[in-house]
Order: sequence, then structure tokens, then C-alpha cells
Amino acid sequence: MGFGGYPSIPPLTASRLLPAAKRPQMVIHEGNAVLGQANAFLSRFSPLIATSYAKVARLPENARTTLTGMPVREGIEALFGHVYAPSEDRINLLVWGGSLGARVFSEIVPHALAALPEDFRKRLKVTQQIKADDLERVRAIYENAGIEVEAAPFFTDVPACLKNAHLVIGRAGGSSVAELAMAGLPSILVPLPIAASDEQGANGQALVDAGAAWMIRQPDFTPAALTVLLTDLFSHPEKLENAAKAAHLCARPHAAAKVADLIESALRS
Repeated sequence: MGFGGYPSIPPLTASRLLPAAKRPQMVIHEGNAVLGQANAFLSRFSPLIATSYAKVARLPENARTTLTGMPVREGIEALFGHVYAPSEDRINLLVWGGSLGARVFSEIVPHALAALPEDFRKRLKVTQQIKADDLERVRAIYENAGIEVEAAPFFTDVPACLKNAHLVIGRAGGSSVAELAMAGLPSILVPLPIAASDEQGANGQALVDAGAAWMIRQPDFTPAALTVLLTDLFSHPEKLENAAKAAHLCARPHAAAKVADLIESALRS
């Protein structure tokens, strides 16, 4: 079983060197809406591909795909069916990106929020993942703007962060998008701009097309642009509620079990 990325290539390729009678079945899982380079290479050895999206670009013609979804942690999957509850008093905004917080969010989001009308700033509670060397600077911006913030390089209880959020700003990696859908949350997505095949752009576009998210490409991700979008969304909370419903419909629960079933089926064939 391969999940993409360069570490999967050596062992799965080596398995093809075994005698035919001892050669194991191979299944690959694609977590993005574009077949990654490693999986594209490995797909020549195995037509069995588990996908996270109904439509995946660059699939080989002979691919036998099974839509399993992206496996997520049990605590995240437990959020499936969680009812989105908009609040007239509090706006809980979750900002995350990368393993320790993408710097672009600490550079753009605080200034965008500081430019919001005072009524929105008073209602905001921001939970933001921030690199350690940015913490003091970012907290000062929020404090001067009168915005409540909980900032840290890492949050251990991600399910709680998602459960309490009304809106998420973040990247559009395969796992992140799956978690947002599982939690039924509206989001503003800023795809990682350096991906060779723009996998995150394709992932984010799937949520946008479903009405579950808004996407801003990083070159266009400015404080002014974000302030305009947030002002509109906070002024029309029904847009967030509708996006939350759409996100819920994008979720693929029980993905891990479906992947396991596919593996067992391959072993029996």
C-alpha cells in the first residue's frame, strides 16, 4: 500500500522485482484531486487506486479507482454530523497552516482582522497557529485591535478547535480539506503556491465548486482582500451556514475502513 510521496517509491518498486508467484498485490491511495508524481509513477505497476475525490486529474486510462475518501483521525471523524451553530455574539475564527503555522497567515491575517469594523473585532475570538518567533509580534497586533486571540505554534486538541470554529482560514492539503469536510466547516483556503502540480489548488477548487469554501491564491492574499471577504461573510452569516452544510456533504466518513476493505479485496483477487 502506498500513499504517495517519494518514500513510497523504493519499497513498492522493489516489490515488483520479486518472482511473480511471490509478488504482492499493490494498492495506492491518492489524497489529492490531482494524481501526485509518485503515485503517477507507481500506477504503471498497479491499476488499483483509492481516491479521496470523485474526480482526480491525471489518472491513467487503465486505472481501477475506488472512492474511499481520506482517512482521518478518530477524533476528527467523531465530528461528522456535528451541527454547525452560528452565533450572534461570538465569531470563532480558526487559522492554521502547515505543521507549525505558515508564515503568510501571521503576516496577512492579523492586519486584515485589525481593519474590520469595530463591531466584528469585539465579537472575534481568534485561534491561530503561529511560528514561535512570530508570537509576540502577532499578539501585539491583535491586542492593539481589541481582538481576543489564542496563539500557539501547535494545538494538540485539533478536534476541539474545529468543533468550536465558525470559519477556518488555512491551506488546502488533502488531509486539511478532508478534516474541514468531516467537521462540516466553511473555510477560506490559500493553496500552497509551490506545489508542482497545484494539488492544493485542485483540492480547494473541489470545495469551492461544492459551495463549501472560498479560495484566494497566495499572490492575491492581501490584508485588503481578506478584510473585504470577511466583512461580507460576517455581515451575511447565512453564507457561512450554507457553506457549512455544503462542506458536510463533501465528507467521506469511514475512509480508513473502506481502504482496508479494498486491501482485503485485492488480497483475495
